[in-house]
Amino acid sequence: MSTFILVTIVLVASILQSATGFGFAIMAIPFLLLLFEPHDAIQLNIILCFLLSLIMIYKIRKEINKDILIRLIKGSIVGILPGLVLFIFLDVRPLKLFVSILILVITSLLIAKIHFRQSSRKELIVGVFSGLLTTSIGLPGPPLMIYFAGTRLDKATIRGTTVAYFVFVSLISLLLQYSMYEISRDVWIATLWSIPFVLIGIFLGQWVFARLNQQLLQKLIYLLLFCTGSYLLLTTL
Repeated sequence: MSTFILVTIVLVASILQSATGFGFAIMAIPFLLLLFEPHDAIQLNIILCFLLSLIMIYKIRKEINKDILIRLIKGSIVGILPGLVLFIFLDVRPLKLFVSILILVITSLLIAKIHFRQSSRKELIVGVFSGLLTTSIGLPGPPLMIYFAGTRLDKATIRGTTVAYFVFVSLISLLLQYSMYEISRDVWIATLWSIPFVLIGIFLGQWVFARLNQQLLQKLIYLLLFCTGSYLLLTTL
């Protein structure tokens, strides 16, 4: 039964990630935490997110905004190490509480049509927060979703740039975590079970992407942000 639940989670999350560039961790983490210990759930999520993004990257490579990608990566390098310290040594509850409230407030502002002016500085800051959240609680996507929803970039650029960024941040985070906290046998077994369903999810997600207009993508991002903020808040209180 747990294997069936695992592959179902992975399939649905992979479809969402393939279609939008976001959503794997947001969809998967709450359920993975029911099946695994917290550290194992976070590491499994990062492994699968990396594999999914790596498989997708060649097909969507022309959609990547390289300038934005470089700035996100530079910022993430600053945030990854503090996030790793939180993951290994500290209680992440205060961080989760702060992030949940921040996500819900900013999502409300976005729905109220508050826009961000695109800038290099903002993209560096987004990268810092995304790197920190990747290694600490396994959620790299919310800072990117907030920024991209506010700047109104087109859906192809959002997906391509985000997926390319996830390849980098997931790999670096995983290597750093592995150097400090060994990946368990259960995580590797779950990864092997999940790979076929990641591939199926990518295929189905591409089909969804072709039918997803810009307005629907915006609404989906808002929904994902609201679900993320609510989940983090409820599991912290």
